Amino acid sequence: MEKIKRLTRDQKKDKAIIDLINQMFIIAGHNVTYEDIVGVDNWFREYTMTVEQGNEFKKWGKKYLMKELRESAKSAEREMMWFNLQWGLTYSNWEDYHKINK
Repeated sequence: MEKIKRLTRDQKKDKAIIDLINQMFIIAGHNVTYEDIVGVDNWFREYTMTVEQGNEFKKWGKKYLMKELRESAKSAEREMMWFNLQWGLTYSNWEDYHKINK
């Protein structure tokens, strides 16, 4: 029987980034995957999502990081904030959302 090799912590983090990007595109309704954007400069500026989709993605990502990387809730929230800053899509309805929620 062949022994299954476990992923290192760094490999798990790399996989998590790919999974998060793919899920972000799914939630945002774009037919794009990580493979499509590898090597493309500023790819995150070409696509948008709504604030509501962004909130759904952050919630999904937090659960994912807690399960797959065994992050605490606070740590997973912080990681999702960093992810959003680095690779997050812009919000198409940010100004409308702000007007409603003031």
